[in-house]
Amino acid sequence: MEFRDYLGVLRARWLAIVLCAVLAGGIAYWWSDSQPRVYRASAEVLVTPVGNVTADGQSVNVDQRMSVYTELATSDQVAAAVVKMDGMNGTADQLQGRVSVSGSAETAIMKFTASGRTPESAQELVNAWIDATFQVVSDIERSSLGISNPARAVINVMVLQQARLPVVPASPAIKQNTAIGVLIGLVIGLAYAFTRAALDRRLRSRNDVELQFGVPVVGTVPWDGAVAKRGPLNAVPAFAFTEAMRQLRTNLQFMDVDHPPRVLVITSPVPGDGKSTMSIMLAAAIAESGRDVVLVDADLRRPTLAKALGITCEAGLTSVLANQASISEVIQPVGDSGRFSVITAGVIPPNPSELVGSDTMRALLYSFPEDTMVIVDSPPLVPVSDGAVLAARTDGALVVARSGATSSDMLEEALRILERVQGRALGVILDGVAPVGPRVKHYGYSYGNAATPGLSTLTAPIAAEATLSEGGVAAATSPPEAVLSVGDDLNGLVGSDDELAYGPAPDGDDLATEHAGEDDAPDPADAAPEELLGGDGGGPGGDAVEVAVGGSGVEDGDSMRLAHLGRLFRS
Repeated sequence: MEFRDYLGVLRARWLAIVLCAVLAGGIAYWWSDSQPRVYRASAEVLVTPVGNVTADGQSVNVDQRMSVYTELATSDQVAAAVVKMDGMNGTADQLQGRVSVSGSAETAIMKFTASGRTPESAQELVNAWIDATFQVVSDIERSSLGISNPARAVINVMVLQQARLPVVPASPAIKQNTAIGVLIGLVIGLAYAFTRAALDRRLRSRNDVELQFGVPVVGTVPWDGAVAKRGPLNAVPAFAFTEAMRQLRTNLQFMDVDHPPRVLVITSPVPGDGKSTMSIMLAAAIAESGRDVVLVDADLRRPTLAKALGITCEAGLTSVLANQASISEVIQPVGDSGRFSVITAGVIPPNPSELVGSDTMRALLYSFPEDTMVIVDSPPLVPVSDGAVLAARTDGALVVARSGATSSDMLEEALRILERVQGRALGVILDGVAPVGPRVKHYGYSYGNAATPGLSTLTAPIAAEATLSEGGVAAATSPPEAVLSVGDDLNGLVGSDDELAYGPAPDGDDLATEHAGEDDAPDPADAAPEELLGGDGGGPGGDAVEVAVGGSGVEDGDSMRLAHLGRLFRS
């Protein structure tokens, strides 16, 4: 893995890492907060000998005995003496476990530390332990020196640091424990993220495909919720989705300049990868560029193109292969471009593999003019053999893989199937990619708040005739979507979209007219300075009115036509 791969794992799993850190830190805080509070009090004393404590001038050598004093301070004898003192609760063992003593022979300083559930108990215990320790030590030293007077002092004890009343509990250390818990959670989260990344076999990016399989990714299409919810016919794709399809179209044009593919198979490893949607949108993008394209639904097991495009499926590919109809009888135009045609699957046959692998099928696919692109929507490769058969008998296949869903094992199996039948894998289309990157960053701000026209080839035919009856109500013979009401603000519509077929009229008039079939037709110079448009005689009495930019002056009963590219105006 490269450095950016590690960053990719962190970016993809950051939420899990943060959750692990927060959860571990929360558990550490809860556990620490639930523990009983323990307070500690400390005191330091300096031990010095008393000179000439015996008749012959002997004294206690404190430096040599400091280690002995330290051991005596934690002995059972001292603990028993403390238990006998007033106010001390607990057994000798319990009290002994709450006290620690350290001493230095070089400085002759002993440090006593005691703990308790309350600040007062800790302070009282450390003071009592100091008194009991040097009482026991003095008794032992007097006995060793042969002094029988219990009041005779043999060592001096000077308190250097009094046992102060503790304010903050020594334990639990809530902040420290919480910080340790967060660090442990981060380690667990990182381990989970990188383990999950190592075990995750799903393809997510272009590098995942190209580095592992050596097959070029000819297109990365971002996820578009509108297309997924409403389908390619009714949805208005986002800008990033539309541009990705156009980039895919451009990549196909430069795939093999010497022998450009004419017949392409669009397939996928398994169902649900989006091959049919990619077939429709790619065909629409090619038709948008001005090239004729024929989309063939060769998925004779689960055909979807007819339903997705809203066209009839009674007769189709199977009818032609069974010699029941000709191509011209089953091919259906789609959209307003005049260059996008579809051959649906037709009746589902009992032997789809034999039909798509027949010579008749191949002859059908190559029967179109050489400048026509033929796109074949085939079944997935892994479940059935139809897609592999079609790929072997055409110019190649584009394999659609869904980002975050298609596993590398599935794509590897699909490419292996194509290799076994000597089919040509032209590339991989990775769809459903997270909508991030330079295109979204630089263009999303400008167009993110505006409606994206999408691919105009998928819209219904727009040039239509609508008869305005009295009161601006369309005649029953005109489809509702082709009607333009008299009250519509055409100037506003043109201002929002300037792709009118007839072009905008110059300023100064609302309507350019030409009366056909009458002798008293106005002279262009007298009518207005704008361009005059030819009529077709469709209106009553031979009057035809064609509107470029209109509003006022439309007479009742006159026929009106509005042609518009890429956008459908509704009444």
